[in-house]
Amino acid sequence: MLLKEYRICMPLTVEEYKIGQLYMISKHSNEQSGGGEGVEVVRNQPDTHPQHGLGQLTEKRIYLNSKLPSWVSVFVPRVFYVTEKAWNFYPYTITEYSVSFLPKFSIRIETRFENNNGDNNNVFGDRPTPAESVSHLDILIDPIPDKHYKETEDLSRWVSEKTSRGPLVEGWRKDSTPIMCSYKRVQCSFEVYGFQGKTEDFIHRNIQDILLVGHRQAVAWTDEWHGMSLEDVREYERQIQEQTNSKLKSTQNNNTAAPRPAYSRSMSVTDERSLKKMGVKTMAMSDPSTSTMPHSTVRLNSTPE
Repeated sequence: MLLKEYRICMPLTVEEYKIGQLYMISKHSNEQSGGGEGVEVVRNQPDTHPQHGLGQLTEKRIYLNSKLPSWVSVFVPRVFYVTEKAWNFYPYTITEYSVSFLPKFSIRIETRFENNNGDNNNVFGDRPTPAESVSHLDILIDPIPDKHYKETEDLSRWVSEKTSRGPLVEGWRKDSTPIMCSYKRVQCSFEVYGFQGKTEDFIHRNIQDILLVGHRQAVAWTDEWHGMSLEDVREYERQIQEQTNSKLKSTQNNNTAAPRPAYSRSMSVTDERSLKKMGVKTMAMSDPSTSTMPHSTVRLNSTPE
């Protein structure tokens, strides 16, 4: 299991981001849905935690077949989705990802939001994350994949009329007011022989891209959500979820999908011979110990927090 902690600062307050986070997640999910892929909201309801109190539980299905690299496509069903469960006890959240036919795959993300510039080394209160496992992400200068760049979301050009903030300049985290930090402790596990290390590294690289894009958008869209009440953003969330689910299901119903392979929930992919015995067609694959990770992006988390 590979554990890392990401720290992403924004020129917002924690109280402001309570609204901004909900707005960004809904809008981002809608933008990522289409062509039979994207995010389907299964449930979104109040939930109570014995330690963290009243919060919100959201369960989603993230469809992403065409975004999988070929070496993964060898052993996944044609109709494929990741289940996301998120518990929002703001300013603390928990998000978990799982795949039914890959019981040894899991991602768990704990998040805490604080009004500082990322200098709390034990924000979760149980144990400090080793310094070598901490990454400070800069939403202004850290690179994102070219396909996700939009001039309207370039924070070096961003100016908020409602808050009179922006644009951001290099070194902004040192003296920006207000400033908050999104602390994310990410545990990733993919216990499949020959793929574990490289796959966990690959997933973390994609999570980093997703976090940068999502937090950039939350800031760039400030004037869209700033001033909304919690009731306002929950209504917006409900409307967008209906649009997103309708868009996804409509496309899926119009497509004639091939029959889904009969996989056991407890299968363990080990080698080509075993796959052929199960009737699974395979393709030539290089030695995992010498192969390099693909460069295409896998959207394992289409709803960044």
